[in-house]
Amino acid sequence: MVQKTERLLSLDVFRGLTIALMILVNNPGSWGHVYPPLLHADWHGVTPTDLVFPFFLFIIGVSLYMSYSKYDHKLSKQSAIKIIKRSALIFLIGLALHFYPFYNKSFESIRIMGVLQRIGLAYLIAAFLCLSISIKNLWRVALLILIFYWTSSIIHGGENPFSIEDNWVRAIDLKVLGENHMWKGKGISFDPEGIMSSIPAAISIVFGFYIGALIQKYKEQHLLVKNLLLVGVIAVFVGLCWSIYFPLNKSLWTSSYVIYTGGLACMVLGILVEILDVRKRQSWAKPFQVFGLNPLIIFVFSGVFVKTMLYIVRWTNEAGNTINGNSWLWANIFSQITPNHLKFSSLLMALFHLAICYLLGYVLYRKKIVIKV
Repeated sequence: MVQKTERLLSLDVFRGLTIALMILVNNPGSWGHVYPPLLHADWHGVTPTDLVFPFFLFIIGVSLYMSYSKYDHKLSKQSAIKIIKRSALIFLIGLALHFYPFYNKSFESIRIMGVLQRIGLAYLIAAFLCLSISIKNLWRVALLILIFYWTSSIIHGGENPFSIEDNWVRAIDLKVLGENHMWKGKGISFDPEGIMSSIPAAISIVFGFYIGALIQKYKEQHLLVKNLLLVGVIAVFVGLCWSIYFPLNKSLWTSSYVIYTGGLACMVLGILVEILDVRKRQSWAKPFQVFGLNPLIIFVFSGVFVKTMLYIVRWTNEAGNTINGNSWLWANIFSQITPNHLKFSSLLMALFHLAICYLLGYVLYRKKIVIKV
């Protein structure tokens, strides 16, 4: 049996930090008034917001290594059943969130994929890869998958294979999911959390799994920090070089994006290990520990809360117009705080939403309740 790894506070804080940022960037007061760093890149390129989701998948990978130590990191019937059940549950919760509030909904027009569905599918692929292949060969297999994804994108794409219209990921999703079940946020049926792009997303988890093994290998924390930073710098460099031929793109989850964001995640984790676990400067981290204890449940609550405010908390005003709770909060409270700086007002409303989610997390944290999904 593999020796149990000492728990690092930095891992919990990093997990909580990513969930907090996911909630923050998903819930501005007005999408028309958002600071640029809090928006995703329109297509190619990376903003700070584009780092949040791959960072969370990276942490899932690290946690995967830690949690499957009891299985000696080997695939067994017991571990396989556990993986399948957890993946299916996460996927179904995400689908149910799309259906919520469950009335005036038709499956014919429901988006099938989404953030939680991406997590469930990527986790399924990554867990089977990580527990079926030795750690020495895992990085080789992961690299081959990324190269396959790159070459397939070129071979099977259209005239402009990395465009939103001609990429092969969209073509496959259209055939499998159907146009009515895909996201249309850019005015065209394209799903940034689609089926095919979940394969390289799974490699983001594999990257984290590999770093989990590195954490166990280097017990001396100063040495761990140096190696995390070294791996991070190399991966960022490789990702940037690869991006010349396969652009950094979150929506396509390109191979260069996997390597680049994985490298940045290593560097951030290394810095957090140095601050929290080596230098013991931990007082500022308590809120992120709260978010990190029950990350997926808090994220689901965030989605339920917003949809409740949009679709259930509704009334008709004196003018006969239908008002929902979310729009009322924006129009009557937050937009009035700094009317000449609506981007700041929008950020304040996002922070208000984050505070509501924190309250749930804090209650669970104080009662030491961990709801595993």
